[in-house]
This record gives sequence, C-alpha cells and structure tokens, in this order.
Amino acid sequence: MEIRPTTDEDRDVFVDTVHAAFGRFPETPTEGGGLWWSALEMDRCLLALTADGRPVGTAGAHSFELTLPGETIVPVPGVTAVGVVPSHRRRGVLSAMMRHQLAGSRANGEFLSVLLASEATIYGRFGYGPATYTQELTVPRHRAALAVPRAPGAADTAATRADDGSVEVLRSAGCGEILEEVYDRYRRAQPGALSRPHRWWALRAGQPPISPAPRYVALHRDADGRPDGYASYSLGEPDTTLTVDEIIATDDAVFTALARFVLDHDLVTQVVFKHVPPQHPLRRQLADFRAGKVSGDMDWLWVRLLDVPRALTARGWFADGELVLDVEDPFLGEQGRHLLTVRDGKADCVPTDREPDLSLDVSDLGSVYLGGTAPSTLVRAGHVRAHSPDAATLADTLFRTDRAPHCLHWF
Repeated sequence: MEIRPTTDEDRDVFVDTVHAAFGRFPETPTEGGGLWWSALEMDRCLLALTADGRPVGTAGAHSFELTLPGETIVPVPGVTAVGVVPSHRRRGVLSAMMRHQLAGSRANGEFLSVLLASEATIYGRFGYGPATYTQELTVPRHRAALAVPRAPGAADTAATRADDGSVEVLRSAGCGEILEEVYDRYRRAQPGALSRPHRWWALRAGQPPISPAPRYVALHRDADGRPDGYASYSLGEPDTTLTVDEIIATDDAVFTALARFVLDHDLVTQVVFKHVPPQHPLRRQLADFRAGKVSGDMDWLWVRLLDVPRALTARGWFADGELVLDVEDPFLGEQGRHLLTVRDGKADCVPTDREPDLSLDVSDLGSVYLGGTAPSTLVRAGHVRAHSPDAATLADTLFRTDRAPHCLHWF
C-alpha cells in the first residue's frame, strides 16, 4: 500500500473515493458553489493506494487557526474527509494514513491537531479527545418570554444596551463580507473557536450561513452602526419551526438581543437553537425555565496534542501552581513526564523525574486542554490516575478557564 499527498489533479479521484467510503454519491454542483469539497486544500490531502494503484482511502486537513484560553491564536490542521472504502477496512489503512498525517503536521511545526468525529469510538485510539461540546435548545413560541434580570441595575443596563443597538433583516447571499468580519472578531475572543478562512466564504463551501442555502440573517448593529452580531435562521415549510443555525455575538447583551428577536418572530410555533454552549445563560433567561428543552447534547471539536510542552505553554492560565503529568501516547509509541509550572498566567513545561501527580493518555490531555472537561471527571471515570488525594482538585484549578470553550464551525 502507498500513501501519497495529492495535487489539484487528484481532486475528482479524492472526492469519489471519500464518498465511496461513506456509501454516498457526490452532490450535483449548483450555481454559486457551496460544495464542501471545494474548500479542500489538495496539498494537505492524502490518498491510500493499493499495489496496483487503486485508491482505497482518503484523509485531508484544512489550515485553521484555533483560539486557546487566554485569547492566544495558533495554527492547527483541521482533519477532514477521512475514510476507507468498505472493501479495505480493518487492514490498517486508516492507522497508516493517520500516522502519516500526524508526522506531516509535526513536520509543518504544528503542535495541535483538531477534528470533528463522525463516530465517537474511532479517534480516541489515534490520540484525539473530545474538548468542546454543544447543545440544541428548543423553545415553544408561546412560552418564549424572557425574564427581567433580577440583579440590581442589571435590567437597566441590559435594556439600555439593547435599545442603543438595532437589528436588520438581510439575506445571507448578500451580506457575506459583513458576516465574515463579525465572525472573525467573535472567534478571536472565544476559546475553542476556529477561523473561517476567506476562501470558505468566497467559495460558499460549508454549512449555513456560508453555503448558498437560503437563509435570513438578523444582523445586530451597535449604537454607532457597527455590526457586532448576527443570527442565521430559516423557517420550515410546511411546519412553523424557526431554526437558528448559529448566533454569533461579541458579548452576552448582543446574544440576548438576537435571541429575543428570533423568539419574537410571528407565525412560529417553536424556535430551535442548533448550537448553544453547555451552561449558556439563555435557558436561565427564559421566564419559564422549563420552556427550554435541551437535546442534541454532543461533543464537537476533538483535540490532539503533538508536542505536549509547546501546547501547554501556548495557552493562557488563570491560577498558579505546579503539576507533574505523566503522558502516554500509545499510537505514536511515546511517553513523557512533564513538570507544568504556572505563574501569572504563563506556563513553563519541562521534563522531570519527579513522581507524577496525574498519569493520563494523550487523548485525555486533549480533552482537558481547552478547559471544557474537568480532569477530575476523567479521574472519576477511571481514565486518568491521580497519585494523591488532592491531585485532581489541583488539576481542575489549573486547567479551569475564564470562559468555556465552544466551537461552531463545521468542517
């Protein structure tokens, strides 16, 4: 078997092979683009070929930026289009491609890799761990009233900010540049968020509001007229469910204003918010707490560390302390013991012979890295070993972030 990088001339073969792996047929091209594979970077894709040259496996990667805790922005490959045709599964094709891809990312100087997992049982063995989570929230229109904030002064402040701004209804096809700019400001401040490269918007390659699928956009502007948030939505036919693809907002007040706008929409029986971060305050803002029904609680972005010291020193930290991590990477056959020292928001990470506080798999370190999973949860689950009674508590304190990570981007 041969694994080789692709070129633009291989695009059709690559697309046909990955569709065959999933038992699907390529979509028919439509005017305006929008096909997800048009954004593929063919110099970052791989083909697995049999001895006689037949393509049997694919793996690709997008060049993204990931926002870490502390608003540090780093380059990451976004792994995508991974598949093996059914006739060649369980022969080591996938493992060989993943090993080849990880080696290539390291050669590029990248110390993190991310993906969205089609199945939760596949990527843990390659060192990836679920790091961000998302939920779907459904609110019946007749129970959608928002409560008046109870904190002293909060109601006046929220009302003033909402009144100062404005909401304009547009069609997504005509406001791509505005949405791109608003999203870019949002993702730079949101831990766990990925960039949406300009070529994605230009090619309209992705899910709404990037794709050509018709959508309305509620665009929020601040008191000076500057766009600072949007909600992409559609109204189902023949039913009357309003589905919100995403709300992108630079702060909570703007998010609330946009949520209020869609919840007040006429001729709607219910509003479905497809991507709401766990523990988001929207459900608490409803006058009827039980009106908001949570479903679709699932993992989203998976993270894999390729260089533990570089990854740990890249992100920001919000508590001081020391922790010795014994990290095993079974897929790459590596193991290292690291002394993590955090002072004033910065970390130092060096090899050590000290006894470990925690022993863990690199996939578990990926899960806790962005602050979306508490180390103590993995200790209680039996995945991480704490070598002292207070080790898990100390790890929780160190890895806790000022803002929960969340990722909306689909790739």
